[in-house]
Amino acid sequence: MIEMTLREIADVVGGQLHDVPDPQALVTGSVEFDSRRIGSGDLFLALPGANSDGHDYAATAIAAGAVAVLAARPVGVPAIVVAPELGSVPATSVALSHDGDGSGAAVLAALAELARVSTQRLAQRTGLTVVGVTGSSGKTSTKDLLAAVLAPLGAVVAPPGSFNNELGHPWTALRAGAETRFLALELSARGRGHIAALARIAPPRIGVVLNVGTAHLGEFGSREAIAQAKGELVEALPAEGLAVLNADDPNVAAMASRTKARVVTVGLSGDADIRATNVTTDGQARAHFTMHANGESIPVQLAVSGEHQVGNALAAAAVALECGADLETVATALAGATAASVRRMDVTTTPDGVTVINDSYNANPDSVRAALKALVTMAKPANRRSWAVLGEMGELGDTSVIEHDAIGRLAVRLDVDRLIVVGTGRPSHGLHQGAVMEGSWGEESILVPDIDAAIALLDDEIAPGDVVLVKASKAVGLWVVAEHLTGAAEGNKAR
Repeated sequence: MIEMTLREIADVVGGQLHDVPDPQALVTGSVEFDSRRIGSGDLFLALPGANSDGHDYAATAIAAGAVAVLAARPVGVPAIVVAPELGSVPATSVALSHDGDGSGAAVLAALAELARVSTQRLAQRTGLTVVGVTGSSGKTSTKDLLAAVLAPLGAVVAPPGSFNNELGHPWTALRAGAETRFLALELSARGRGHIAALARIAPPRIGVVLNVGTAHLGEFGSREAIAQAKGELVEALPAEGLAVLNADDPNVAAMASRTKARVVTVGLSGDADIRATNVTTDGQARAHFTMHANGESIPVQLAVSGEHQVGNALAAAAVALECGADLETVATALAGATAASVRRMDVTTTPDGVTVINDSYNANPDSVRAALKALVTMAKPANRRSWAVLGEMGELGDTSVIEHDAIGRLAVRLDVDRLIVVGTGRPSHGLHQGAVMEGSWGEESILVPDIDAAIALLDDEIAPGDVVLVKASKAVGLWVVAEHLTGAAEGNKAR
């Protein structure tokens, strides 16, 4: 964050100083909500959590070097205290289980305001460019590609993994300092107004909308409602900003009418401003294509797996070109960009030749379809046996069984050799039955009750040369399967 005194921070967040010997003491570091990560000059964020209350660790944070604590009540050490009635942050995915009095919401609201002011001052003083990315799938992969293509132009701050909610968003924004040129942020939503609220915290100059799919359909109720929510990002852009829209998704392309900003379209469509042609994939499902932009073209070889990464790469390229990169620099950066976030198309080959695609961080119908296609692309040309270990996709509402059935049918149509469905709920049964009804026979598709059963089956039957995809919504915890398969090969990533 930009350096501020404790008095300045208190004024920004509307808080009161308690037990502060020097109101002019400077916060020169970052803001942390984990006392174990506190360093000298930091500000500690006291949040109630599922198993503990951050206020109980205030003294520990001060001892570790924190200048003060941002808290909802006095804690006996230097603190900026905000009142519970100040809390007005929309909930997305942070569970504040001890927040019956509103204290957690108050601290989050203060964090959001601190991030807003810090980001605004950096934009005015240092020219910080904020880039926001949203979409039903691909946000994290695109954010990682963005960080790679912007790095040659200056220092980039981006969240680790999918830190994209009302805690992770301002926390990431506050990691930008005077030396930061680009702040690349994901924006997630589980309801109307969430993206708009996140965009107010760190106002973007460039906004990227990747797609409108069925992720969180249970919360939104319809694809049209999802499109309305995702479009809040382009509505937040200034007139001098840029909206990067996927020309291949009609719901995204239609968002051009909802923004004051200039629009650049990307995709495979011949009408896209930045487009890809001649797309092919290699034995690791890494795409090669020709990228066309601004009347020029250049070959691009991606290092990340999955043909769906082409669209993500084009979106990242559009941002980098807007920020001053040339086409050759972008192509070089894309060629060197590997999977930076864990459990997202993370390809590992074990010493005995089993290739594991760990895409287990989360799942929705669109991302599962993309992962299955990548699995087949890697296995079939080399005559390798393909395995798909799939668990439930969450937050699909009344369409859940139908969507799972469709995935089971797709696995058969793609000729996946073995399908292991993990779980006992109706969606898992729907996935398995979809495969059976589409034409699976014998034990090509098998339903197992839990992770241990899936591991036991794989241990018994997996063979050298097989390719295994592991994917499910993160609540399932299916990464345990992938980590079991690759445990002996840590660090032996496929290149």
